[in-house]
Amino acid sequence: MIGDGDYEAFLEEGDPAYEWRAPKDEWQGITLNYTSGTTGNPKGVVYHHRGAFLNALGNALVFGINDKSVYLWTLPMFHCNGWTFTWGVTAVGGTHVCLRAVDPAMIFDLIDRHRVTHMCGAPIVLNMLVHAPQESRKSFSQLVEVATGGAAPPSAIIASMERMGFRVLHLYGLTESYGPATLCTPQPDWDNLPPDQRAWKMSRQGVTYPTLDDLMVAHPESLEPVPADGETIGELMMRGNTVMKGYLKNSDATQAALAGGWFHTGDLGVMHPDGYAEVKDRSKDIIISGGENISSLEVEEVLYRHPDIMEAAVVSRPDEKWGETPCAFVTLRPGIEHLSQDEIVEYCRRNMAHYKVPRTIIFGELPKTSTGKIQKFVLREKAGNL
Repeated sequence: MIGDGDYEAFLEEGDPAYEWRAPKDEWQGITLNYTSGTTGNPKGVVYHHRGAFLNALGNALVFGINDKSVYLWTLPMFHCNGWTFTWGVTAVGGTHVCLRAVDPAMIFDLIDRHRVTHMCGAPIVLNMLVHAPQESRKSFSQLVEVATGGAAPPSAIIASMERMGFRVLHLYGLTESYGPATLCTPQPDWDNLPPDQRAWKMSRQGVTYPTLDDLMVAHPESLEPVPADGETIGELMMRGNTVMKGYLKNSDATQAALAGGWFHTGDLGVMHPDGYAEVKDRSKDIIISGGENISSLEVEEVLYRHPDIMEAAVVSRPDEKWGETPCAFVTLRPGIEHLSQDEIVEYCRRNMAHYKVPRTIIFGELPKTSTGKIQKFVLREKAGNL
């Protein structure tokens, strides 16, 4: 039964005489990881030895992990093999602190008790810590480095984490890229910016890992890079040894994803003049209302800044006049019971262009995958049936 044994007993099951050697062919498959199913169509992603090795060391390098680091597992190990931190922390001799479930009270306790220095998690994990009851929180003397990815963390969450003693590093990647492939490296002059402006800069997807060959924002068919003006939309693409071998028994999907020698992420974004990429939305999540493109992430960013909203997700809803309009699903902060649709709409109208304001607000819990990602395909189906 799960939980009946302990780590030392598990180690005793191994063969002490076994000698592991690297495979003769480093492109040989090492693991099979399924995409999270946020689109409703999970695919088996084949990792090879070379990619796993490089990305694991890339993680240790960019996250500053060494033999004195104490890493808390708030990220599922089954998700991209723990973003390859399973191997990266081990490679440099760091300490693993394992956790069976994401429990804010237990996380604060373990950070304090084991003097945790590093942890990773999707923005939902950070959000849970930010909204944890005051009696569950603990202060700690050490600075805790926390890497987040899977979706752009709202700037309000980054700012709140900093106030609690965490330093947030924003990573970006996909199952197909062994987890993290880019990082938003903080620049010295960002320290002088107001908290909201600094948090916004930190929420961008950033620059390439040293173990990734290249990243560009380009036209999906011509592969021509878009101007680095922070405005022209293109698709994020990457290439290098830390891109998957392919999809298991799905050659058509593999060829489409790797067309032209680049991995097509399906994420739409811009390239800023400072060389930092920023994801605006998944291609399937862009809302086209009356001919205008609306980024669901941009609307969600505003909603997350509302003091009474804990979670938000925005999808399209069919509309006879406009084609489709934004529909927002929100979860209120614990203890908040009286927040109306009209109040949220009015708040949005004060903080964004009026055509981007959600026309429909649905209250309740948001459906999530086992890795904490919001299942927007489920929400789109609900919005279509309203």
